[in-house]
Amino acid sequence: MKTTVKFLNENYLSLEKKNVTVQGWVRSNRSQKEFGFLVLNDGSALSNLQIVYDSSLPDFGKVAKYGVGVAVTATGTLVLTPEQKQPYELKATNIILEGDCPPDYPIQPKRHTREFLREQAHLRMRTNLFNAVFRVRSLLSFAIHNFFRERDFIYVHTPIITANDAEGAGETFAVTTLDLENPPKVNGKIDYSRDFFAKPANLTVSGQLEAEAFALAFKKVYTFGPTFRAENSNTPRHASEFWMIEPEVAFADIHDIMDIVEDMIKYVIDYVLKHADEEMKFFDAFVAPGKIEQLKKLVGATIYRCDYRDAVKILSGASQKFENRIKYGDDLATEHEKYLTDVHFKSPVFIVNWPKDIKAFYMRLNDDEETVAAVDLLVPGAGELVGGSQREERYDYLTRRMAEMKIPADELKWYLDLRKYGGVVHSGFGVGFERLIMYITGVENIRDVIPFPRTPKNCNF
Repeated sequence: MKTTVKFLNENYLSLEKKNVTVQGWVRSNRSQKEFGFLVLNDGSALSNLQIVYDSSLPDFGKVAKYGVGVAVTATGTLVLTPEQKQPYELKATNIILEGDCPPDYPIQPKRHTREFLREQAHLRMRTNLFNAVFRVRSLLSFAIHNFFRERDFIYVHTPIITANDAEGAGETFAVTTLDLENPPKVNGKIDYSRDFFAKPANLTVSGQLEAEAFALAFKKVYTFGPTFRAENSNTPRHASEFWMIEPEVAFADIHDIMDIVEDMIKYVIDYVLKHADEEMKFFDAFVAPGKIEQLKKLVGATIYRCDYRDAVKILSGASQKFENRIKYGDDLATEHEKYLTDVHFKSPVFIVNWPKDIKAFYMRLNDDEETVAAVDLLVPGAGELVGGSQREERYDYLTRRMAEMKIPADELKWYLDLRKYGGVVHSGFGVGFERLIMYITGVENIRDVIPFPRTPKNCNF
């Protein structure tokens, strides 16, 4: 019976003395004169399987010399060991070498720094930490899709290559087939009419604008895919390539969208807690003590809703001294966000109605004409997790705002058309997928929750 460690973990009581076969990679091998212990991981579970072999095994001498990293097929009898650390082990009758591994294998059974493991991104998922991280990443991805599927959202694949900069920040990666050594020029400027798309193009910074178009046909949509920012930020929270979850909902205002944000965050966290018990216990023990309790509190918490003006008043009157003094019109620094969640509210909190001058052009102008219907969700221990807004559905207000912010209207004529042809009140939000993983696992660097991170001056693998 060929099986997996995951299956054995779930069914070992009924498999006592049964003959089973497993396949995987050796994590360690302790051999003595007459017997040995081989620890195997097959990728189906975070936990390993202990395989006991002795001198009765064919090729015992060769098996005793198998090093870390070799791939094997092991057949044997499952034996219960309730008195031991592990509840069962495999008494081997045959171990076949499937793939050898030389002694210079970088992932040895010792503690490696995360910096070192980033240089071994093609191998680091064979360690406990990264095995757990990427298993949770997979589960969380499924939970996100499941949340929206259960609520009849349409999943939209928005373009990776676009001609717009949704955020208007200019931090885009150009896409071109022109000869960079000798690009064609007209009047001293690059002649993009001779480029592949006959116009400047870039990798997407957001799928939001295209998702809005679909929301005005399907009512409830979301996009979940890679986005790119050419932002020269070397921080633990920034990457040049990352994934975004971006729902858009027609006939929904800012309050409706906050309800959806709250439901989604609680749903996906609860899903991970229920389906990644082994991994979450690992994070709680070795990465972020207290993480499980923190997440359970969030799932059961009331998420407060606080106006930006009130948040500034709270921070201005706080007895705590901040490195960055806050005044109306400022964005919130991480220390401000953590004070609001960890000290003042002791709970997650929505900060709503932000000054228009620090928010994007597409956010709906409030009646005071000073603020926009924008919202950030702040969570304890992490700060901002979600950003969203009611979108500006009024054609004249949107064109005026674009002119103020020098957003080229000609390039976004199609976006303005959405306001002309049956445009309605609609809202949406964005969640950085990697930041959500960081929050759930307690892993503090975004480079450690992306399989192959892309950051300034780093595009390996």
